[in-house]
Amino acid sequence: MDTLTANSLEGALRVADADRQIDRQIDRLRIDDTQRAVREDRGWGRWLVAVAVLALIAALAWWWMQPGPVAVDAVRPQPVESAGGAARASVLDASGYVVARRQATVAAEVTGKLVEVDVEEGMRVEAGQVLARLDDATEQAQLALSRARLRASEAALVELEVLRDDARRTLGRQQELNDRNLASQADLDRAETELRSLQARLASGREQVLVARREVAVQEQRVDELTVRAPFSGIVIARAAQAGEMVSPISAGGGFTRTGICTIVDMDSLEIEVDVNESYIDRVRAGQPVTARLDAYPDLEIPAEVTTVVPAADRQKATVRVRIGFLERDPRILPDMGISVRFLQAGDAEGDDPTAPAAAVSSWSLPATAVFDAGDRRYVWRIDGDAVERRAVRIGATAGDRVIVLGGLAASDRVVADASADGLADGARVDPRR
Repeated sequence: MDTLTANSLEGALRVADADRQIDRQIDRLRIDDTQRAVREDRGWGRWLVAVAVLALIAALAWWWMQPGPVAVDAVRPQPVESAGGAARASVLDASGYVVARRQATVAAEVTGKLVEVDVEEGMRVEAGQVLARLDDATEQAQLALSRARLRASEAALVELEVLRDDARRTLGRQQELNDRNLASQADLDRAETELRSLQARLASGREQVLVARREVAVQEQRVDELTVRAPFSGIVIARAAQAGEMVSPISAGGGFTRTGICTIVDMDSLEIEVDVNESYIDRVRAGQPVTARLDAYPDLEIPAEVTTVVPAADRQKATVRVRIGFLERDPRILPDMGISVRFLQAGDAEGDDPTAPAAAVSSWSLPATAVFDAGDRRYVWRIDGDAVERRAVRIGATAGDRVIVLGGLAASDRVVADASADGLADGARVDPRR
């Protein structure tokens, strides 16, 4: 009995010891709350580090892909002093050419060989001045023959006048004899017939003399045509023929015959011709004041005015031709020169005295390449620090390769010299070279 009890107690102790071992193993496998929080914090930290690394990589890639600053040339507006008509507002700018209203390529009226050319380029000639002479040997011989015929006709006419006077006296004597019955009627009739015959021959002789004089005049005209004269006063701008060459008023003889001897321009007839877009032709009218600048002399401002708006349009170019006359002459103005014009706004009727000097005003000059069009306005790229901004400007006349800026800029501003450079936009970074 005691043995069984002891065995039962020993078995219970063993079971209890086994349960304790199992509890210890379970306790080892159970996660502590503190360790769980640490592990969770370590997981979130790894995610934050990964996100930060990715953001840094993206920022570096964005910075690497950004374009560098655009290298540009910087210019400053140059002040331009203007006075008088230049102070008026421009309603339209255009460009055209200087043309001559009186210009002639002088040629001979007949075909012949040049024996003398008396002009050179740049020479001033007067109306009627001899420019060249053609060989006139044959025509001079014909003229001498015509004059000889005229003299013979005049001598024959004198002889007929003498015979007529004699026949008139004979008729008078026959009339007296017939009145006294000393001459027959037949003798009287013969005397009358002789007088009438001589009078008829005399009339014919007078006509022959007139014909001979006309022939002499024609031949003199032919001789005169061999002398080439200036049709008007002007400047010789081209000499096309030399002594010894054949010239003709029409093209003949292939390339060996000249059709012109020289070209003369009347410098007092120079004017400006411009083609104005038909969309803006309503801004132009006859008598409107204009200022002109030659492309060759951009600093030379020439006053002018509109003389004619040609009442016809060019359907291919959609333009209307406008003629502008110079108010002042200058020897530097030459035919076919390029010229820029500004059509000025006429002053109001009140308080505008055209004879009073206008106060000098300041405007600015920029290279034409610094200005660009966007829509119906004009802009420049103004440099602000290391970036650019688009600035609207008001443009006046074009003077050669520069434009006059009437508003939108200050003296301290810097602008990009070439507005068409790649990479320019509002806020774009730039590297001004000067």
